[in-house]
Amino acid sequence: MLKGVALEVGDGELVTVIGANGAGKSTLFLTISGFVHAAQGTIEYNGKNIIGMDSADIVRLGICQVPEGRQLFPMMTVKENLEMGAYLRKDKKTISQDLEQMYQLFPRLKERTRQQAGTLSGGEQQMLAIARGLMSNPKLLLLDEPSLGLSPVLVETLFDIIKEIKSRKITILLNEQNAAMALRLADRGYVLEVGNIVLEGTGKELLNNDNVRKSYLGM
Repeated sequence: MLKGVALEVGDGELVTVIGANGAGKSTLFLTISGFVHAAQGTIEYNGKNIIGMDSADIVRLGICQVPEGRQLFPMMTVKENLEMGAYLRKDKKTISQDLEQMYQLFPRLKERTRQQAGTLSGGEQQMLAIARGLMSNPKLLLLDEPSLGLSPVLVETLFDIIKEIKSRKITILLNEQNAAMALRLADRGYVLEVGNIVLEGTGKELLNNDNVRKSYLGM
């Protein structure tokens, strides 16, 4: 349960939320995306309160979540999954251009374009989940546990991709189990404990905080 959580993500920033399992990080993301309805409070996006809005309308505003566990359409091909990411878009003429951009950002997906998503490796599925989210043309991308279940080598690759996405001026809110890597990349971060924000600061400040180092970085 979230209790009075207050955080802010500025335009073009990468902000990370760290915390133990069960702290409420995924619930926070699902609430922003409209899949969980808040009992009270406000969530403002560009000055508009989006509490109570349908999740599809939230995507239309420019907020897209890449969910924990990927949640692809396993029987559909890579290309079909990417096209589903653009389902709500009205600028149909530019979708094919964005599809090619995704293939440039994720060359492995171009090699697998006709392959069913359910037959991809875990790393390839995560790439597809992120690319599908980007196909919605988001202004704010919510990444929920993107490195979960990936090998250390793939985690490095994934963070290089996140860095590239950030360089494209897409605002990112990141929930990541690898707190050290997330904080190194983040402009700012928040520590969530049992539904409450207990600490905030720049990525560097949190990396050097003794309590964070002990509780979340294993130092």
